[in-house]
Amino acid sequence: MIRNGDIVYERGYGTASLELGVAITPRSVFYLGSLSKQFTAASVVLAAEQGYLSLDDDVRKYLPEIPSYDRTITLHQMLHHTSGLRDVLTLLDLSGRNWEDIHPSTELLALIIRQQSLNFKPGDEFLYSNTNYFLLSEVIHRATGRPLSRFAEENIFKPLGMSHTFFYDDRSIVVPGRVPAYESREGGGFRVGWSTNFEKVGDGGLMSSVEDLLLWDRNFYDNKLGKGTLGREMLSRGVLNNGEKIEYALGLKISSYRGLSMVEHGGALFGYRTELLRFPEQKFSVITLCNVNTSNPQRLAHEVADIYFEGLYPAGPLAPAAHVDTQPFVGLYRSPADHSVVKVSEREGNVEVQQRLFQPVSSNRFSALAEERQIGFEPANGGGMRMTMSSADSAPQIFDRFQPSNPDAEDLAHYAGEYVSDELQATYKFAVKDGKLSLARNWQEPSALEFNIRDEFRGPRDMAIVFRRDASGQIEGCNVFAGRVRNIALFRKVRP
Repeated sequence: MIRNGDIVYERGYGTASLELGVAITPRSVFYLGSLSKQFTAASVVLAAEQGYLSLDDDVRKYLPEIPSYDRTITLHQMLHHTSGLRDVLTLLDLSGRNWEDIHPSTELLALIIRQQSLNFKPGDEFLYSNTNYFLLSEVIHRATGRPLSRFAEENIFKPLGMSHTFFYDDRSIVVPGRVPAYESREGGGFRVGWSTNFEKVGDGGLMSSVEDLLLWDRNFYDNKLGKGTLGREMLSRGVLNNGEKIEYALGLKISSYRGLSMVEHGGALFGYRTELLRFPEQKFSVITLCNVNTSNPQRLAHEVADIYFEGLYPAGPLAPAAHVDTQPFVGLYRSPADHSVVKVSEREGNVEVQQRLFQPVSSNRFSALAEERQIGFEPANGGGMRMTMSSADSAPQIFDRFQPSNPDAEDLAHYAGEYVSDELQATYKFAVKDGKLSLARNWQEPSALEFNIRDEFRGPRDMAIVFRRDASGQIEGCNVFAGRVRNIALFRKVRP
């Protein structure tokens, strides 16, 4: 907890290493995940100050191998996640590769280059994509002649005295004080993380500690880096083609919490969970670094802020509505736009969606205060229930409640066979097993799919598979959607 540039409370809780029985301390070094993005963004701004690049440059000036898509994609759009580029981590999963395996940057770049379309026209929407910041690390390398790790060391970490902070782009090096991450296992116990295999940087990859991040927080108020544009640029919010401003700036989200201005970003990968929450007008920040996948550092950081600002919030606490019967809203909901499915459940008088808790503010509207997300329910045409989910950075998403049926083995057999995608260099093998359609992808273990509606199934990690039929009604291929990747349409059926 930081106030006016000084730590007012710091403490380590729990175990840094289950194998060695070492405790976590404020000097423990964590993998920061997406909290790293603000350091990549800062490196891009400093490189622009030094004349190596311009934020308005087309990314193909430095990475000419990126397909043109008949569209210009600027570095600014990538910094703001408005480029439309498909997310590289999702692509990696969809291609049937396992995240814990070793994936050189050249492999990931080749995967991105094979994509034949974007999620949307650059500048039309905000959609978080790790591809943007991974490619920005490549831009830094090609524009300056130095890898991001070295450029950031020379221009950020060394000048600020952040001696335990660096971009981890060499999996062979020893990291003093490194904290491993853990994931809970079914049946009890933990699975150790595999971050030592992962040397991709830009979208993640930063190693740091609470005490080093204090120095970064101080620089937010009294910038000592570059020629003076860093602070202004980092807080410049993205602007869509229609002129609408989004909350996402450069590796930072700018919003408000209970009437106070707030700047924050978190990270989550392997078993690491991280959060840097800042209230700039009060010069108050909370840093929370965790090493187990069941932790929720954003919630913990907000709880610390609630204690610190008790009774001082201009807007006061969220006033929940009187008791609301949430049962009419419970069920499965499907988006006709991207075929995603979410489950709405009841929890202690609140509504839970995608592991987020929404409090009632009226008889049919609910709010997740910390994230400024809202959901509303209303009867749909022809009966049923419709849910609208909205947030500051994204257009409202519409979901319709549905009741999945259970097709028999004969119906499922029409979808069985092998399908291939050149974009992913993947073979999908669908088979009927134990009354369900199963999917095996390259090196991954087969997984059972759940039936949504005719020709549409849902799989692991928000994956949706929509089968295509030819003019005679026969299955000829399928399209794949998965959150940050929309409509990979080039799967074709090669054998039954």
